[in-house]
Amino acid sequence: MNLSKYQNESVIRRLLNESKTIAVYGASNKIWRTSHSISKFLLEVGYEMIPVNPNYDEVLGVKCFPTLSDIETQIDIVDVFRHPSEVITIAEEAVQIGAKAIWFQEGVINEAAAEIASSGGLDVIMDRCILKEYNFHIN
Repeated sequence: MNLSKYQNESVIRRLLNESKTIAVYGASNKIWRTSHSISKFLLEVGYEMIPVNPNYDEVLGVKCFPTLSDIETQIDIVDVFRHPSEVITIAEEAVQIGAKAIWFQEGVINEAAAEIASSGGLDVIMDRCILKEYNFHIN
């Protein structure tokens, strides 16, 4: 698979600059989890971070939703922290809710999910860390 089409620097920069609301799919209250530290970071730098995880009522003091479809706010980026085998349904749901982009974190590589999202009109970033990219492109 050619990952470079899902790692376009200008798309990454545009998404980080223009997005306001980021749904973190797989957000966790476990402080040792990467999804927790990145959720916290997104809040600290001013994004509206919306946690998505059916196992929690809230993450970092923010109401947590069981699915993307339960969120009433328009989502700019769906930031995905799930095993690659679980992300096809997340991509389908991101298309259904009209998200603008889906961002598969480092190690989350699933070409079928990326194609679903891309065909549904979403920008797709894959196998990149949103925190590292923010620090590279914004800071």
